[in-house]
Amino acid sequence: MLSFLPGPILFFISSLLLIINTVVWAGLISIGGIIKLFVPVALGRNHISRLMNRFMWAWASCNGGILNLIAKIEWDIEGLEGLDENGWYLIISNHVSGFDIAAQTYILRNNVPMMKFFLKRELIFVPFLGLGCWALDMPFMNRTSPAKLKKNPKLKGKDLETTRKACEKFIHIPTSIINYVEGSRFTEDKHRRQQSPYRHLLRPKAGGIAFTLSAMGEQFTGLLNMTLAYPDADAKAKEGILYEVMSGRVKKIVVRIEQMPVPEVDSEVYFSQAETRVEFQRWLNQVWFDKDQQLEEIFQQHAPDQKQDN
Repeated sequence: MLSFLPGPILFFISSLLLIINTVVWAGLISIGGIIKLFVPVALGRNHISRLMNRFMWAWASCNGGILNLIAKIEWDIEGLEGLDENGWYLIISNHVSGFDIAAQTYILRNNVPMMKFFLKRELIFVPFLGLGCWALDMPFMNRTSPAKLKKNPKLKGKDLETTRKACEKFIHIPTSIINYVEGSRFTEDKHRRQQSPYRHLLRPKAGGIAFTLSAMGEQFTGLLNMTLAYPDADAKAKEGILYEVMSGRVKKIVVRIEQMPVPEVDSEVYFSQAETRVEFQRWLNQVWFDKDQQLEEIFQQHAPDQKQDN
């Protein structure tokens, strides 16, 4: 335990260890991805993909080890019961900080298949990380804007087709796909500019979930509604919650997981009928309202601890 060290030193140590951890495992995953390109048999490619998922499992486990090295974290987790590491899951979650991915992959690494993310196409050029995500078959999306569709109507449906092709790779290997439906990390400034009706969340966006469900909805074992909170972090600190965690200031991470039925989304109906889209958005808004209530309860529950720590 290095928690006795000053925060800036802990941040430097944890950042260095996280970078090394990512470079090592992303490098091995990238090598596996290149080898997979030259394997002609689908069964062989699937075996390599499973091995690379184990590399990602090791990356997530090492991240947890680094976190335990710099701080004594209390993990308050509910909802892991009944999950199947051989199933297929769609995970929806709020997005609080740059540390969310490391925390969530660590928490779920032994309970569901390693998570996949829909990434912006530009991220493929990030050294090590981009190539590693490509090797893990994570979809890199180039969403067509309404302005582009107006100029070129032939592009209509291209995003959905891209999503379907990406999801075809997940049919034979158990997979968890996570979607941060707010589209961005929560900040007070974004919350204010959006005029969000929620206290602790941004407005949810239904399009990403609908794309995924229309592409492989029948494949999913379940929908996991995941709520993540850092109740003793100073969300208003200039450095952000990521710095708070990596400098050893955060002592508790709260996670709530709810298993929900998988909504049925017919792509032809959803994308052609406004009424269907409104109904689906209404369902998602209710899920987000309940999540906001849950976060309020979490923060109220841990408020005395915060005062005691101060």
